[in-house]
Amino acid sequence: MNFIKTDLPGVIIVEPKVFKDDRGYFFESYNKSEFILHGMEYNFVQDNQSSSSYGVVRGLHCQLGNHAQAKLVRCLYGTVLDVAVDFRKNSPTFGKHIAVELSGENKKQLFIPRGFLHGFSVLSPTAVFAYKCDNFYCKESEFGIRYDDPDINIDWRVPADKIIVSEKDRIAKTLRDIQYKIPKTR
Repeated sequence: MNFIKTDLPGVIIVEPKVFKDDRGYFFESYNKSEFILHGMEYNFVQDNQSSSSYGVVRGLHCQLGNHAQAKLVRCLYGTVLDVAVDFRKNSPTFGKHIAVELSGENKKQLFIPRGFLHGFSVLSPTAVFAYKCDNFYCKESEFGIRYDDPDINIDWRVPADKIIVSEKDRIAKTLRDIQYKIPKTR
């Protein structure tokens, strides 16, 4: 596996070594020893999967407090633009984001540590998205900010009139609205 640092400390692009032949391909999507070797020792406890159609934007979400989650995300089928936003209160990169194209074809993954908001947009007709979490989901601890927050200014690579979001994401507050109420995460 190849571990590529990004401009946001702790957010890592993971590129597996893919072995192809006339039968198809094989790769390790996760190897705990490799992650530990690169300073990423996590105990993943929950796997999630979603299917979405073109133009769907899911995010920007995180879990707060004791239920914060680190995630290892990937697109099994189709193509998504995956986004991580630094939400750590005292971080020098607070409010900054990175965007990485993940697809069933490129097999890249993105590791997102605790303290980051996460979201993705679907760029293909359909996409199947999967991720591992190091903490269990807790509805009372879920949190989100608007996917179209002008201060973060994410280009989701989907025309505005084609974006499909949930009501929860449509009415979420902006980073500026909540900036002074952000709890610290470890």
